[in-house]
Amino acid sequence: MLDMHTQALGLKPILWDSQRLAGTPPGTPLDPDLPPLARWYELMLDEIDYGVLLLGSDAQVLHLNHAARCELDAQHPLQLLGRQLRARDAADVVRLHDALQAATQRGLRRLLMLGQNGHRVAVAVVPLRTDGPDGQAATQLSMGKRQMCGGLGVHWFARSHDLTLAETRVLEALSEGLQPIDIATRHGVGISTIRSQIGSIRSKTRSDSIGALVRQVAVLPPLVGALRGQGEGSALQAA
Repeated sequence: MLDMHTQALGLKPILWDSQRLAGTPPGTPLDPDLPPLARWYELMLDEIDYGVLLLGSDAQVLHLNHAARCELDAQHPLQLLGRQLRARDAADVVRLHDALQAATQRGLRRLLMLGQNGHRVAVAVVPLRTDGPDGQAATQLSMGKRQMCGGLGVHWFARSHDLTLAETRVLEALSEGLQPIDIATRHGVGISTIRSQIGSIRSKTRSDSIGALVRQVAVLPPLVGALRGQGEGSALQAA
């Protein structure tokens, strides 16, 4: 079943080793023998900072992008056992199984909330089927973020509005949902300093309120660092 799906989609089974799981530099396809169009699709998916997985009807992973390889760490509510995707929490096992079955057998879409507390993640389960009477069934899983906005997106937003380093750190904290008093405590400064910095950020970004500012950050495009293998900080310096 896996080989039939991968052949139909122009992809080959993924290889599971530490280099693949850690991510590969942009411009390096996971398989050099992929058809040109499949290579472009693969590279395009790797530039999206949301985890996206393609599963066969047997719940085996046919492909996953760079963000998914990074997201599926020891704390994520989903885990990979070989090529099999499983829920880490026993309470999520049946719900994930039922959603995948509903997608492949009945073409139903589901939005799941998996995991507990700070590691709770929204997962969209979307059925895919090729045209024709013998169309092949697969399922796309799109994973939500465990935080509002990635650090790289915040930094690029800050740079585009000429925020100082201190203001950028305040913006990061606001994007995490922290209150001004909590930010002051984190940074070891007075609340008046944080309020002044927030005022400067709002002025530079033309935001009427903290809520409007956070919304600007929340709807940023899903940015991925150019030097993914070397971390986001290096990508910022090279940008």
